[in-house]
Amino acid sequence: MRCPFCTHEDTQVAETRESDEGDVVRRRRRCPACDKRFTTYERAELAMPAIVKKDGSRSEFDRNKIRASMSLALRKRPVSMDQVDAALARIEEKLLASGANEIASAKIGEMVMRELKKLDKVAYVRFASVYRSFEGVDEFSRLIKDI
Repeated sequence: MRCPFCTHEDTQVAETRESDEGDVVRRRRRCPACDKRFTTYERAELAMPAIVKKDGSRSEFDRNKIRASMSLALRKRPVSMDQVDAALARIEEKLLASGANEIASAKIGEMVMRELKKLDKVAYVRFASVYRSFEGVDEFSRLIKDI
């Protein structure tokens, strides 16, 4: 690794530590040319799949969009933000584990609905009623009967 102070091409690792979670490696380095020390961090770079929308357009995965949708459905419900964050983490893990480069937005919507169903039935119905665009009371009542 190049020294950020003198741009010498070769630096030495003086100390290596892993974070408590084990997902980041911290390295203290020393430059033999200028004798200055600096810290680098190493972590795995994971790419989320691109989202393919109904109209065929593609966009980047945005955790905040999903979080906002879930928060709206969970508005005034007894569910903590820690529970929402855990549900989001499960969705992200499934997406990463799939290994896909692209995923349909409908599939993500279904994942969100499954997580909401576990968290709060009312939030699940709220989200599903908007997500599935119910056109009649019959569709809505079928959803409620399924719960």
